[in-house]
Amino acid sequence: MTATAQRHLLLNMTANGSLAKPGKDLFVVRHGEGPYVDDTAGNRYIDGLSGLYCCQIGYSYADEIAEAAQKQLRELCYSPLWSDSAHPTGLALAERLAALAPDGIEHVFFSGGGAEAVETAWKIARRYHTLRGETGRTKAISRRGAYHGLTLGALSFTDDPGLTEPYGPPAVETHFVANTNRTALEQPLDEGAFTAYLLADVEATVLAAGPESVGMLIAEPVQNRGGCITPPAGYWEGLRRLADRYGFLLVADEVITAFGRLGEWFGGECYGARPDIVTVAKGITAGYAPMGATLVSGRVAEVINRPGEVLNHGYTFSGHPLSAAIALRSLEIMERDRILDNVRGHQDHLAQRMTSLGDLPIVGDVRGAGYFYALELVGDLDGGGFSDTARAALVADLIPRRLREAGLLARVYNRAAPLVQIAPPLISDRPLLDRIADIIADTLDEASARL
Repeated sequence: MTATAQRHLLLNMTANGSLAKPGKDLFVVRHGEGPYVDDTAGNRYIDGLSGLYCCQIGYSYADEIAEAAQKQLRELCYSPLWSDSAHPTGLALAERLAALAPDGIEHVFFSGGGAEAVETAWKIARRYHTLRGETGRTKAISRRGAYHGLTLGALSFTDDPGLTEPYGPPAVETHFVANTNRTALEQPLDEGAFTAYLLADVEATVLAAGPESVGMLIAEPVQNRGGCITPPAGYWEGLRRLADRYGFLLVADEVITAFGRLGEWFGGECYGARPDIVTVAKGITAGYAPMGATLVSGRVAEVINRPGEVLNHGYTFSGHPLSAAIALRSLEIMERDRILDNVRGHQDHLAQRMTSLGDLPIVGDVRGAGYFYALELVGDLDGGGFSDTARAALVADLIPRRLREAGLLARVYNRAAPLVQIAPPLISDRPLLDRIADIIADTLDEASARL
């Protein structure tokens, strides 16, 4: 299989040429059951990252999902949501999402995934402002270290030179503001002062860019890149006030945090977010099919839906009947089996277990919420950085290898801020969460000793 990949497959976000190195074998997952996956050698692992933050209900609902898929395929395999055409399953899913969405979010534009959903959010924002006569609102605001997707439009809002520089100037002029990582502060601030500092930075950036030129601000309720960075109290309420004051749209990127990851249907609800637009993907189908969506407030839709106005934007597979049927069944399962209640019932225990890992010498900070946590690692240099030797030996090798050997799939970042991150399936019970925490503790204890 490694040889086949070398000959034919270009993996995402991968140094594909490195697969040719001696002893470098491709990790191939062949089977899933409950919160576990098996590789081609028969080894079983806890899927501590829900695939890629997707598999909310794990891998044991295939029969139910397949039943819904088969029914849909026999009835209608494809029909576009285009011009004056639609299909019943797409309509039903739009209605269902509008019912689950935060107050005021009433309209849905479907896409194939998260980057497309973000791209759609920008185009809707541009259309909204243009139709209101504010054609100069061509700039966006994002947060430092943020990731919002890899299509050229979404890439504009992503702050990672390694991802952006190979493709030249951004498609959208974007100004970056401080994210909500408290460990990045030179001096500690209390909660209220930290919120004020962050909002002052946003306001100063808006004023410097020209308030009449800013079209939208995009942010995740909990920022994934940089390690599950949670906001301080009052932050999202403050973003709402600034958006209203200066006329830009507020976009909550919930591609990861929606559909139960933080214990609510939409993670922004945990933090008082009142966005104009919400982007979702991943958990909308629990990983059983590809789909994304951009959820739009009534006040924005009222403008872009003016009689005679055309939303010149679309995707061939927008709201594909098969994906829509799978999404509907997945949401039905989550509600029926009280998946969100499972997260709410165990999230405090997971928080306690993850927080306790902060006592290990190699752990500098613990961040997260719900079933979404990261440990920021500190190394052997003054200030907490890693020497090249320690980074190569521990972050790039020992930690990911030991986690996998112990039967846990987690994310180990080996970039500016080394991290260990988990996002287990939302069906995970307390014994499984304890097992995840124990494996991480043993692994980082060994890494601490070597450090």
